[in-house]
Order: sequence, then structure tokens, then C-alpha cells
Amino acid sequence: MSMVANPNIDIAQKQLDAYNTQDLDTYVSFFAEDCIVSGLNGRPTETCRDAIRARYTKAFAQFPQNKAHLKSRITVGSTVVDHEKVARAPGGEEFEIIAIYSFRDGLIARVDFAK
Repeated sequence: MSMVANPNIDIAQKQLDAYNTQDLDTYVSFFAEDCIVSGLNGRPTETCRDAIRARYTKAFAQFPQNKAHLKSRITVGSTVVDHEKVARAPGGEEFEIIAIYSFRDGLIARVDFAK
């Protein structure tokens, strides 16, 4: 059985790393210009890279110590699914989330979150 590297896994990890360091420019660079962000089976909350930038500008300001710890990751085709535990601050609010990333042309084209 041969293992073929999946570049989408690398992109998923790099965007998670940028999220955790709150490097906004690097973080949004992994998303397509017309990327859609949505709750699972819900209406889109963001429909472009600029809207993602605005969302995370606010989130990073509100939660400067926010970190997401990757619990597991699976990939099928051009989809990467991350199970994460998010902590807003040391000793602060924590929750688990599933992020389902769909890729197009080497960028994240859609993210659906289940919480």
C-alpha cells in the first residue's frame, strides 16, 4: 500500500498554527477569496476572506490567549476534518469543536463547524 502525501493536511495544520499564534494575515491567507464559513447544516456566517478577517480580528481581540488543541484529524479526498478542544484562556471557558475543511486549488474553500 503506498501512502500519498495530502497537501491539504499541511494547509490545515498551518492555518491552525496561525490561529493559535493569532497571526491574522497568515491565518486568512489559507482561505479562498470566496470562502464560506458556516455552522454545520446552517446558513453561512461569512462568505469571503474579508469577512473571515473581520470575524477573527474581533475574536483575537476578545480572546488574546485563545488556543485550539488538535485532538484528531482525518482526511478523505479534498476534505480534512479536525476535532479540536478550544480554551479561551488558561483556566477559562473550554469547548470541543469539529471543523470540516473543504479545499479548492490549494486553499480552504469552505469550513463547517459542529459544536
